[in-house]
Amino acid sequence: MLVLRRRGFSAAQGEPTLRGMANRLHDAISPYLRSHADNPVDWFAWGTEAFDEAKRRDVPVLVSIGYSTCHWCHVMARESFSDPKLAAQLNSRFVAIKVDREEHPEVDSVYLAAAAAFTQGLGWPLNVFVTPEGKAFFAGTYSPPIPVQGHPSFAQVLDAVDDAWRSRRDQVDLTAEAISDALAQAAVATPVGALPADALDRLDQAVRELEAYEDTTYGGFGGAPKFPVAPVLSLLLRRGSPLGARTLLAMSRSPLRDPIEGGFFRYSVNRDWSDPHYERMIYDNALLLDEYSRLASTHNAAAAEAHDTADGIASFLISVLQQPEGGFGSAQDSESVIGGSRSEGGYYALDAAGRAAETPPAVDAKVLTGWNGLAIAALARSGFALDRTDWIVAATRAADYLLESHVTPDGSLLRASIGSRRSDAAATLEDYGAFAGGLLALASVTGRAHYASSARRLIDSVFDAGFTAPGGRDSVLAAQNIAAAVDTAEGAYPSGVSAVCSAALTLFDLTGEARYREIVAKTVGGVATEAFPRPIGYGATLELVQRLLEPTEQLVVVTPGTAVVASDPMVDAARPNTESLTVVVTETQAREWAEEGFGLLDGRVASNGRSTAYLCTDFVCKLPITEPSDLELALRSV
Repeated sequence: MLVLRRRGFSAAQGEPTLRGMANRLHDAISPYLRSHADNPVDWFAWGTEAFDEAKRRDVPVLVSIGYSTCHWCHVMARESFSDPKLAAQLNSRFVAIKVDREEHPEVDSVYLAAAAAFTQGLGWPLNVFVTPEGKAFFAGTYSPPIPVQGHPSFAQVLDAVDDAWRSRRDQVDLTAEAISDALAQAAVATPVGALPADALDRLDQAVRELEAYEDTTYGGFGGAPKFPVAPVLSLLLRRGSPLGARTLLAMSRSPLRDPIEGGFFRYSVNRDWSDPHYERMIYDNALLLDEYSRLASTHNAAAAEAHDTADGIASFLISVLQQPEGGFGSAQDSESVIGGSRSEGGYYALDAAGRAAETPPAVDAKVLTGWNGLAIAALARSGFALDRTDWIVAATRAADYLLESHVTPDGSLLRASIGSRRSDAAATLEDYGAFAGGLLALASVTGRAHYASSARRLIDSVFDAGFTAPGGRDSVLAAQNIAAAVDTAEGAYPSGVSAVCSAALTLFDLTGEARYREIVAKTVGGVATEAFPRPIGYGATLELVQRLLEPTEQLVVVTPGTAVVASDPMVDAARPNTESLTVVVTETQAREWAEEGFGLLDGRVASNGRSTAYLCTDFVCKLPITEPSDLELALRSV
């Protein structure tokens, strides 16, 4: 492994020369890249141009990766990338690329895996030094402007990398090749296999292990720092574990939640949920909205509190993150200017009146397909469960925008957009799976079959491509023959593999087509061997195991006429059914679904002109139900 020798930086090595430097980031899709547009660093955006320039000059490339709500990314930008002397050092010896990890997740994943060879403290900003062929040979995260407690300054890091490049090139090349080979060996296809015969026992053990992780004093899992781990909470709710509700209530009463504007911050530094990192991400809040709405749909003492928390989350998603075009932005920043000074979280320390006098933290308005899918699903399901038509309308606006703007003429997806502009970043499995899941949830509560058909086309295209994103890999990484492993682990939100499988399993529930369930069973079976012993990082996978092991429950409510009546008592009786598939349609819509090949809707009518419910288990349905009280009783017995 390459060991870098530090040399002192001398200003005599070159004064900053900014004349003639191109400004390539001003028109970037990513607000994170645009925030670096005025740096004295001669930044390139991700693409072949930077690597071609590095080959021409025979210099290494700095790939600097971050995102707009990353606190330490902001700090390093102010301390280092805005320093003319450091910029001159960087410009004269390197080619510098700035990458938004949210826009280019595969680039981030590849270089994060490579960085693990050099540092255990992985995170962002991630600064990876690579050859002109894109192969990593050194990496680090935040570097201070001056040496601190044994950590070299950024200038010293640049100096040491330059020294290695110039005087120990053979060693640099050997290190780069070794890491590239290791990445290639790890880049296996999505694993497949059968669920083990003792899958239920192993799932029970995984839940007991999660219960053992509980912080019985402050709630949540483990010590500090403390994250929501929403996929795990969803698993616990489906399993009926009291730990799920306990954790959700502990979080809603903690400093992790913003009680004024609603929504949750990314994580807390301390075990007692104090000192949050104040960025508010779309994915955390979308998944938590789903979970608080499920808790609010119960009849226990926690329902009212969960309902209030869900209201706040939905308000944040719609009033803060939703963009004029309809899609949802990625996040709201943690930093703002309070009283003329930059503040980390100071805005959130103010009461409502104090906030009204200040400019709120900036929103990253970048619309990401997969993360929008999570929000669409949550707002649709929660809007139906809690009878909030306005939430469903917001979900519909987002879905319509993505179908119009993020689906290409050949049916493949785009990853990101902002305003009227589209990114050329490759869509991922996460985008296909999460967006399909959102479309299916929206179809189920609006009765509009075209959303479900669009979701099916997305999932079919993934399967036809061999369980890969149909649009292909990142073109730069592919051209450089840099391999990327399929990441099945989950933390803040489901992996792309889990998202695709979840949508496919819902398609099975709607169509009865065995191929969907068979592919999910093989895929989940392959991942489950990793998931069972590591439940905190595989909540969505383990929930899929639970879905495969339990009976398939389906509820279809058919109303007469051409429009669902908002106050229909039968529809109201169906709202608490949050743990299994519920589809609400008119008779006209039911025929449209059946004509589109969704067999569950075949022959469903409103009996004698009355709203009628069909409650089914594994596609075997009870007699039609026309009394709301009978449906309520039947649902309690499921």
